[in-house]
Amino acid sequence: MKIAVIGAGVVGSLIARELCKYDAEVLLIEKNMDVGWGVTKANSAILHAGYDDPVGSVRSKFCSLGNAMYTELAKELDFEIKRTGSYVLAFNDEEISVLHKLLKQGEVNKVPGLELHDRDEILSREPRINPKVKMGLWAPTAGITEPWMIAIAAVENALENGLKLFLNEEVIGFEKSNGKIKKIITNKQEHSVDIVINVAGLFADEISKLAGAEYVPLHPRKGQYILLDKKLGKIINSVIFPTPTEKSKGILVLPTIDGGLLLGPTAEDLPSDRKHDLTTTGEGLQQIKDFVLKLVPDIDFSLVVKTFAGLRPESPQKDFFISASRTVQNFINVMAMRSPGLTAAPAIAKYVVEDLIQDQLKLTLKRKRNFKSKREAIKKYAQLSLEEWQEVVARKPSAGRMICFCNEVTEAEIVEAISRGARTLDGVKFRTRAMFGRCQGGFCMSKILKILERELGTDASNITLKSPGSWIVDGKVRE
Repeated sequence: MKIAVIGAGVVGSLIARELCKYDAEVLLIEKNMDVGWGVTKANSAILHAGYDDPVGSVRSKFCSLGNAMYTELAKELDFEIKRTGSYVLAFNDEEISVLHKLLKQGEVNKVPGLELHDRDEILSREPRINPKVKMGLWAPTAGITEPWMIAIAAVENALENGLKLFLNEEVIGFEKSNGKIKKIITNKQEHSVDIVINVAGLFADEISKLAGAEYVPLHPRKGQYILLDKKLGKIINSVIFPTPTEKSKGILVLPTIDGGLLLGPTAEDLPSDRKHDLTTTGEGLQQIKDFVLKLVPDIDFSLVVKTFAGLRPESPQKDFFISASRTVQNFINVMAMRSPGLTAAPAIAKYVVEDLIQDQLKLTLKRKRNFKSKREAIKKYAQLSLEEWQEVVARKPSAGRMICFCNEVTEAEIVEAISRGARTLDGVKFRTRAMFGRCQGGFCMSKILKILERELGTDASNITLKSPGSWIVDGKVRE
């Protein structure tokens, strides 16, 4: 049986890995030049607890379940998660009433450990919070991670288990017969298939239209962010939410995995024809600044490292749309993956493979006996003790040559990233955190470019930042 997954974001990558546990030929088709570069790479990176999802929604079915699955998944695939916990803060009686509703909703959704804390308890845990706070909803299972790294780790593991990965390849049509898709047509080739799983993020509705299947209309909801330098120190320990509104969970203050501070996002609904609009605006960034100072008053904005925007798919029903098509017999939609799509992803992957494919479509998948569940991350040499590091450098000198000083990334780590599939500067960046630090590549990009040139055996003018055409150098000034 040949099963194709369209879209290599965190949800699609985990579905592909789940499928690789069975005796099937699994294809993962992604239009970008690397995995995890769509919705996955620019969001708040939060593992949500699950109290915010309306009772009975599809989101509530998968959020807390997916959250719990991340502990074991992180061990298997060797990526980082931190169970920081989260607070939803209330500053007046109206907001306090919302917290009580969220507590009850979370209990129905089987979210463990939820508690209401008074002002003194909150400030004992988070002394930098605005002292005007009156109450907070504490969720100990909430946490943070790096979504793109989950996608990378899942795909690396799936490749070891037989996955066929097709990058920089866009689906442009389907060949159908007797109500079934027989071939996927891309801008490069055709793929014969038995099952198609549509996990194309912001563009999943357009893929579904091409297939002639049901869909929900998607429009982008833009979220602008501000990232602050880890030099700022540990201002807060947990994820800090305001009281949510009908539209969004609000503008947040949260730590990042590597010790920075992330502020945002805004929530700006854009028309469906602006699915590539990643611009930031002065108005949006000022909105973030004004809002977060009400939560944490003493944030130092002189330490801003970068600003950026991400897009998340929103739909009229404000819920996931996960379903086997009624009109196309071998087509499955996994779309409208708005928040908490990242958190729900492992549970969704299991549901698609076990419930939709095997139970609903009545297709038998036989489990592999030799599935390899473990994947090792690229070793971070600067995290070793000095003695251990010296021993490694004696055997491998490149492990002692520092390339990115902001995030302490060595040449050996960059070479390893290239050996695992990085073909662009961003491919190296998302695998190693090089160029993610204070200088944003100002001091290390040229060095990384030369390493890519050497390892790939190509000219620097052929290497791009991310997408085709995003070149860094265009030939030599002189011979």
